[in-house]
Amino acid sequence: MADVSQVPAARRALALLRLLASSAEPLEASAIARSLELPRSSTYHLLTEMASQGFVTYLPEERRWGLGVAAFEIGSAYLRQGPLERLARPLLHRLVDRTGEIAQLGVLHGAETLYLLKEQPRHHATLVTDVGVRLPAQLTASGRSMLAHLPAAQVRALFPGRFVDRTGLGPRSLTELRRLLAEDVRRGWSIEDGNVTEGLASIAACCFDHTGRPAAAITVTFRRDTRPEESWPSLADQVRTTAADLTRRLSGHAP
Repeated sequence: MADVSQVPAARRALALLRLLASSAEPLEASAIARSLELPRSSTYHLLTEMASQGFVTYLPEERRWGLGVAAFEIGSAYLRQGPLERLARPLLHRLVDRTGEIAQLGVLHGAETLYLLKEQPRHHATLVTDVGVRLPAQLTASGRSMLAHLPAAQVRALFPGRFVDRTGLGPRSLTELRRLLAEDVRRGWSIEDGNVTEGLASIAACCFDHTGRPAAAITVTFRRDTRPEESWPSLADQVRTTAADLTRRLSGHAP
């Protein structure tokens, strides 16, 4: 069993990694000490030890500290192992069993939605949004459910120019997108109706990471003519429940 006295040191090391990962550029040791509320001597000791293991690196010309190669290797291993998909897959299975509709897991990739998983009932017609497909985030329910929880400045930076159109529906300006995102936040879930494929609608809810930021979205897609609009809120409740379950599995929390 690990020595309990080592836990605070482990927490400081993890906090340091998170701080550097969230920063747009390497940081001075003094800035790290202030952010972590540590004495300078403790900060230098922590940085030196983590540098010896390759998790941070010192940039002498800038007198700053940044992430090291070992941190990159962990990030690469995360991508190889696909824990997000592994955690979500059984939840999507259950959602499909409960709703009889196609369920998907998507993440934001710049201004696009990237679909990582798709589960569907047997003999169900396939969709354009297959695994690996990317679609304009502002047109998809999954994309909007995540955009709705990003800072306004970040949303503005993602959509600097002309909006992509697929079916003639969906937001065509940043002002219109912001209005829809505000509605999504108030409602607690997002809906797109024919924005991607005519005759199909999707309902999505956001999943959050440990910082309360969007990590992924759970979506169900269905033929519009099989589900009257008055049934959409009850379907959305099941999607939201699944998204909340994935948030818990990610040790996350809603903002």
